[in-house]
Amino acid sequence: MTATIPARKPARPFFSSGPCAKPPGYSPDKLATESLGRSHRAKIGKTRLQYAIDLMRELLGLPDTHRIGIVPGSDTGAFEMAMWTMLGARDVTTLAWESFGEGWVTDAVKQLKLEPTVIRADYGQLPDLDKIDWASDVLFTWNGTTSGVRVPDGEWIPADREGLSFADATSAVFAYDIPWDKIDVATFSWQKVLGGEGGHGVLILGPRAVERLENYTPSWPLPKVFRLVGKGKLTEGIFKGETINTPSMLAVEDAIFALEWAKSVGGLTGLQHRCTANAEALDKIVAARDWLGHLAVDKGIRSKTSVCLTVAGADEAFIKAFAGLLEKEGAAYDIAGYRDAPPGLRIWCGATVDTADIEALGPWLDYAWESLKA
Repeated sequence: MTATIPARKPARPFFSSGPCAKPPGYSPDKLATESLGRSHRAKIGKTRLQYAIDLMRELLGLPDTHRIGIVPGSDTGAFEMAMWTMLGARDVTTLAWESFGEGWVTDAVKQLKLEPTVIRADYGQLPDLDKIDWASDVLFTWNGTTSGVRVPDGEWIPADREGLSFADATSAVFAYDIPWDKIDVATFSWQKVLGGEGGHGVLILGPRAVERLENYTPSWPLPKVFRLVGKGKLTEGIFKGETINTPSMLAVEDAIFALEWAKSVGGLTGLQHRCTANAEALDKIVAARDWLGHLAVDKGIRSKTSVCLTVAGADEAFIKAFAGLLEKEGAAYDIAGYRDAPPGLRIWCGATVDTADIEALGPWLDYAWESLKA
């Protein structure tokens, strides 16, 4: 039996989990260009960088107690900057339930030689958060992009913690309510929920993190792009648009476009509603097919952005063929699961994706399944 080609394709078949779909209506010719070709240290450059920071603060509802800095190296660079500058002052606990969490374990163990307490869980699951010793600094991923597992909320982080909380929040910010009083360090990149360009990270520091930076000097050398302190004081300019190294002003203007779009759809609440609608639309597709399932079985810890799916009997070769077929048809791009995760599909449901395109994807998943099983 020949599989039937669906009549309608997703209008925007961009389901990659990073870089993610651009905001609806995006076009490069809509970007402001006055800052291009100018120094990032000129008045216009600093003004636009500060404007991007101000928009992020407004959308995230970030309190004045927390600083926002634009730093090099995407989310990875931002998180490693935090690790290299602040860890070593006390014991460290690292949580890992997916690939990027494991990356921070590797940094702590093999690079910084810290001998951390490592608490792991398999893909699709979450470790027991009640077992964490908050006398230590704690590193975790708010939303595991490669496993589709997230922490349920911030209730498990104590207000009277002794250690610092380090949250890799790259596919969580702009999608969930994050209790900023529980977060001492957070990092993300524009390329996830905002659909911005890669290469730049965002570092958010709470007052306890600033205190650590100003009162602790790590024993290892710090490269220039990691240095946040000068003469024992936080370099405040970094958090006012005076970046450590030269940023791409084109990427900054791209991020500003996304942030302004986010305001136009209702700000943080609007973005969250879009994420929820997309995830619910995909849930319906999964529920209607006995060959599809969620890697994160527990809905209470299931990501609403990077949704990871299991495919009955699928191995790596099958998933590669499945995703390749849909890409060839122009029906879905980049939906194969992450290379270190169990073989499966990964479909981005972040705010820049339209729910109608998630709904249109269902028949195409059937087409690929029937074509390959035949």
